[in-house]
Amino acid sequence: MGSASSSRQETFAAALLDPDHAIPDGLLTPDGRPAGKRFGIYRNNVTVSLVNALSEVFPTVQNLVGEDFFRAMARLYVQDTPPASRLLFEYGASFPDFIERFEPAADLPFLPEVARLERLWLDSFHAADAAPLDGAVLQRVAPEQLASLTFVRHPATRLLRAQHAAVTIMARDRAGEPLDGLDPFVAEDGLITRPAYDPEIRHLPTGGADFVGLLIEGHTLGEAAGAALSADPGFNLPAAISAIIQAGAFSKVLFEGMEVS
Repeated sequence: MGSASSSRQETFAAALLDPDHAIPDGLLTPDGRPAGKRFGIYRNNVTVSLVNALSEVFPTVQNLVGEDFFRAMARLYVQDTPPASRLLFEYGASFPDFIERFEPAADLPFLPEVARLERLWLDSFHAADAAPLDGAVLQRVAPEQLASLTFVRHPATRLLRAQHAAVTIMARDRAGEPLDGLDPFVAEDGLITRPAYDPEIRHLPTGGADFVGLLIEGHTLGEAAGAALSADPGFNLPAAISAIIQAGAFSKVLFEGMEVS
């Protein structure tokens, strides 16, 4: 019984998202008439709502390719990827990967990374709240202990390592600034944090993504600093520490597993 019910649900879901799929057998209106026309209207409304949700999550991607192209691409994604959650804002997590495989967008190789950045912005926006690390805590740590410190990532902190200028593209687009003169093939790394109400995106200097990335993974301050200095011998460690505190990238600092307060 359960297997048959599950099979009917899967058939209904498949038909709901694919306009080429046959309308499931046995659908009736409350007065017992065939519900094919109603189902068609409902199917279109569901698809449109999901496409609209994607356009709200990825506005810069839509601006880069145009609304018609975006909505056509989004419709194909909807057919390929049904929602896995009742929460609409969670939909589209794999859309950047879909764009990367989408042949008609192949001449815009920076597009998937722009999409990933927009998705990270949304994930940061919806992340749990936590008090950011108070920089005064570090002043209470003995100098000989600094290299052994580890940091606890703030729930809203995200990191993007990109081969293209995704950070600048998104920042300019959302500010309503033109992209004239921008070289999209310049690699950029970005740090997304939420120090107040809305997420903020910061460019990271050479070595910055190595530094922040290792701290997020739980490596010590000494290990993260060493990696950053290997990437760029001129890496400014004091400025980097000040920047991550100002950005609210971390919520706690630990020494030998114990929180420093």
